[in-house]
Amino acid sequence: MKRRDFLKTSVFASAGTMLVPHFLKAHQSGIAKEANGKVLVVIQLSGGNDGLNTVVPYRNDIYYRERPALAIKKEKILTLNDEIGLNPALESLRRLYDDGRVSILNNVGYPNPDRSHFRSMDIWQTASSADEYLTTGWLGRYLDSSCAGCEIKPHHMLEIDDTLSLAMKGKRANGLLMLDPQKLYRQTRNGMAWNLAKTFAHDEEEHDPVSYLYKTLADTESSADYLFEKGNVKGRQIEYPNSELGKGLKTIAELIISGVDTQVYYVSLSGFDTHVGQRNQQDRLLKQYAEAVSVFVEDLKKHGQLDRTMVMTFSEFGRRVKQNGSNGTDHGTANNVFLIGGAQRNSVIYNEAPNLMDLDGGDIKYSLDFRDLYSSLLKDWLGADDKVILGKSFAGLKDLVQIS
Repeated sequence: MKRRDFLKTSVFASAGTMLVPHFLKAHQSGIAKEANGKVLVVIQLSGGNDGLNTVVPYRNDIYYRERPALAIKKEKILTLNDEIGLNPALESLRRLYDDGRVSILNNVGYPNPDRSHFRSMDIWQTASSADEYLTTGWLGRYLDSSCAGCEIKPHHMLEIDDTLSLAMKGKRANGLLMLDPQKLYRQTRNGMAWNLAKTFAHDEEEHDPVSYLYKTLADTESSADYLFEKGNVKGRQIEYPNSELGKGLKTIAELIISGVDTQVYYVSLSGFDTHVGQRNQQDRLLKQYAEAVSVFVEDLKKHGQLDRTMVMTFSEFGRRVKQNGSNGTDHGTANNVFLIGGAQRNSVIYNEAPNLMDLDGGDIKYSLDFRDLYSSLLKDWLGADDKVILGKSFAGLKDLVQIS
């Protein structure tokens, strides 16, 4: 095995710590610019969640006309106002809404939308324009900007998964990828990786600096030790759903409650590409999502951590208004976004419901640019320079989140 192949396949590569050669500088510790104590948790609904059957325009006749088999009956809707309500599978989320912890954004998207899963996800994860191709993610660039002139630790951003998202990749550093701190700790303690590193130090065929490998190993091991020791929360009794999202949010809650200095967490729930037989599949996934998030929020609230934690839920696009011939929906454009957490105040539906009388080729027109949302999260929640991170100025969304 060559050094390059080892880096691609080892736990250290999967941990997302592949730093560019700024590591050649001497080790420094800590973050130069102290974070404001806020935490952002991003939940990605992969596959293109159908927004119209998530936040339902139950008073709109066009919705029922275009979806004779998929539309949710009015009497089952969890009404939020005179126009829209929630899918009944989101009962647990409705309770959070009633508790003043939820903001709902409608018609979120971007100009010239792309209906490819991969391209649209890249756009959302990099905060690019539709005709722009970036190799760094918006959260990776946030991590870069948080530490000018100092070393960034991988655990300052964590993704609970087995593949690192583009959103978590920066120029100077990537986030850390893991499923749980105990497993990562065990993987870094077996000594095999360090023995391989010594072997690769004499590999004449490769031209990558040996320091690259050693720095990757050292940073990953250091973060694994820190998360294992700091995040080992004892005596917790709260029970999470036995789903992948439930397990992921349980890990995130334990780390937040333990006081680790991680600023961003990222987790995904897949399966939302509902071209066929949508109702059962989407309802099952939405129920999983709502139940896991509800327990997560209550856990943080119980331990006094909810006011400093914001959860953003998004999907790469919505679905078309008209159902297809297989009782499903095809790729669409604009969608809804949930923000959950922060200090308790009145829950809000931030903007207007989708206008089903004014569509773009059968798709919902966007009225909120997702980069305005990112701008507010970066500037007003995390206290970062949103213009530097996003590459240009965006107006943001007034009074959506608050830094204090």
